[in-house]
Amino acid sequence: MQGEESLRILVEPEGDSFPLMEISTCEAEASEQWDYVLVAHRHTQKDPRQARQQQFLEELRRKGFHIKVIRDQKQVFFGIRADNSVFGLYRTLLLEPEGPAPHAELAAPTTIPVTTSLRIRIVNFVVMNNKTSAGETFEDLMKDGVFEARFPLHKGEGHLKKTWARWRHMFRKQPVDEIRNYFGEKVALYFVWLGWYTYMLVPAALTGLLVFLSGFSLFEASQISKEICEAHDILMCPLGDHSRRYRRLSETCTFAKLTHLFDNDGTVMFAIFMALWATVFLEIWKRQRARVVLHWDLYVWDEEQEEMALQLINCPDYKLRPYQHSYLRSTIILVLTLLMICLMIGMAHILVVYRVLASELFSSSAVPFLEEQVTTAVVVTGALVHYVTIVIMTKINRRVALKLCDFEMPRTFSERESRFTIRFFTLQFFTHFSSLIYIAFILGRINGHPGKSTRLAGLWKLEECHASGCMMDLFVQMAIIMGLKQTLSNCVEYLVPWVTHKCRSLRASESGHLPRDPELRDWRRNYLLNPVNTFSLFDEFMEMMIQYGFTTIFVAAFPLAPLLALFSNLVEIRLDAIKMVWLQRRLVPRKAKDIGTWLQVLETIGVLAVIANGMVIAFTSEFIPRVVYKYRYSPCLKEGNSTVDCLKGYVNHSLSVFHTKDFQDPDGIEASENVTLCRYRDYRNPPDYNLSEQFWFLLAIRLAFVILFEHVALCIKLIASWFVPDIPQSVKNKVLEVKYQRLREKMWHGRQRLGGVGAGSRPPMPAHPTPASIFSARSTDV
Repeated sequence: MQGEESLRILVEPEGDSFPLMEISTCEAEASEQWDYVLVAHRHTQKDPRQARQQQFLEELRRKGFHIKVIRDQKQVFFGIRADNSVFGLYRTLLLEPEGPAPHAELAAPTTIPVTTSLRIRIVNFVVMNNKTSAGETFEDLMKDGVFEARFPLHKGEGHLKKTWARWRHMFRKQPVDEIRNYFGEKVALYFVWLGWYTYMLVPAALTGLLVFLSGFSLFEASQISKEICEAHDILMCPLGDHSRRYRRLSETCTFAKLTHLFDNDGTVMFAIFMALWATVFLEIWKRQRARVVLHWDLYVWDEEQEEMALQLINCPDYKLRPYQHSYLRSTIILVLTLLMICLMIGMAHILVVYRVLASELFSSSAVPFLEEQVTTAVVVTGALVHYVTIVIMTKINRRVALKLCDFEMPRTFSERESRFTIRFFTLQFFTHFSSLIYIAFILGRINGHPGKSTRLAGLWKLEECHASGCMMDLFVQMAIIMGLKQTLSNCVEYLVPWVTHKCRSLRASESGHLPRDPELRDWRRNYLLNPVNTFSLFDEFMEMMIQYGFTTIFVAAFPLAPLLALFSNLVEIRLDAIKMVWLQRRLVPRKAKDIGTWLQVLETIGVLAVIANGMVIAFTSEFIPRVVYKYRYSPCLKEGNSTVDCLKGYVNHSLSVFHTKDFQDPDGIEASENVTLCRYRDYRNPPDYNLSEQFWFLLAIRLAFVILFEHVALCIKLIASWFVPDIPQSVKNKVLEVKYQRLREKMWHGRQRLGGVGAGSRPPMPAHPTPASIFSARSTDV
């Protein structure tokens, strides 16, 4: 009858046995712990798909798994757990025997209970790799609707809900060991890394804020800002087709003062500081990781060995897949990746086209504000368009990276994950930073000069930098993209799972059916949570890598980036905790002893940050022109008067002269009757308007600065990485002590076997906890 639950337990038939180990059915029945559940729709029990379902479950039973079936109104739940013999085999395969009695050593662990995380990990691996006689995997059956979900059960998460997954605990230390015991080492290492990254952002954020605020102290005292604000008699040439009138330089007074907040002499020192900070952060993280994995007894844990052990548990006839490399496949993947990168660069060009067309649209707008602030409106809307492009291209990049990984045919899941990380991050990097690269190094530099402008398709004039310089455009672009990415992404990341979970729960409660069986209620509660997949934790890491890129790569143009990242991370830690514990199904616990390929990604970002910040200071900011003017053209060199500001006259020196008679249509410019010349930002000489000697001298100085800056910053990074060892001496000493104790123990056993000659007393063992487990491949889970 519909609405009634039926319950039955399927166990192995008598005489069935697990390869290499004998099943103890009575012992298994005594301690029923259902940690993993498969779900199928009830109508699959009445069509041919049930045969495929039963065949899949029969294969699991044959491998030593117990299955419990509970039927609900619409779903059928299959609880799955492994027999104790499966865990005994797992420990047998991974235990390295010590001493003269290996059989005794092997027998001892079989009586040690296993933890939930280990049970889930083994069950999940076998379920995902189990095949029917027709060769169908669980994923194949999911696609055909035979099953609709699989998930480990949330059990014992109450303490994490109280002490960790709450907004009020935002500034409380994370219970790392409890996270590890519940979600596994991989998730725990993510939170350890994120917590350490957030902690290290504090000095970077304070320094960036200090550099930004130092501009306020010179807000009115800056000689350059004074000259711009007082330049009522200097007329600037029209910037583009949308601005067909001359503007006084003094009209840009406010923007000139704002630009000085982040384009000052402190920017250079802050960029060098961030290069050093990135290195110190990574080096200290390596030390922190070494302490953590030693504490977890995973210092010499071998991921490949564990994966092979799980493969043998799943299939005793498993054949080892050797390492392979195909130059043809690598070449094809390289070409396809380069094509995708070209597409990302093409997206940046589409943004250029948008900004040019938007300039024309806003200049003819009926809104007075848009007509007067065309450049500002174009920059702001361009940043919004870029953000939407990022959201769309992220979905495309994921699919492309997956296809490339499938084509490459990696040997193991961990190898596939590593290669997917590299592919996806490469595509995401160009997606996020292509427009910033355009603004920082291309915008306004290929436009020609007044009277002879470079035009898109021969019609529309390319946009110029803001009247106060390109640093303002770069600052606005970074502020908008990073602000949207941190605020909107966090809101969507929390609200979407919360609303989805509420909707699923409301739809389930509308049926009015409340199961009487408490176990079924618990399974239904887990089923109604939001599903997770292989990329759930991967997406969190990727989000943080992109943020780390924004925090370091163009930090010279946006010194407030570390401060925004700090505030965002404080929210992110609790947001991820709440999602994992309250709103999502339980992640499958995975073992790990580091953050994997993400460490190489962080190191790559650190190198790119040095190069990008050096180029921003040299080519985007006004730092180099100011320094050259100060030591080559300033009045201080001529007058020798210390009371004269050495940057006096810099504004007039940095503006080129253009004769209005050389315009192609001089009469089409508003109020042009009495104007014979105007000024523009460049280093050119009339009447032919070729690049002047000062331009080439500045270019040489800029290139020399980039080379010098990069070498100095990279040398500082190398010295810092040498000065701060990757592994603490305490960790090395503990590992050394374990090796010494093992050798002494083996020597004592060897002398005992030789008849006790010179055996002496048994060497003392280290104090509890014994570090011998470090060198046993056996996990602390067992």
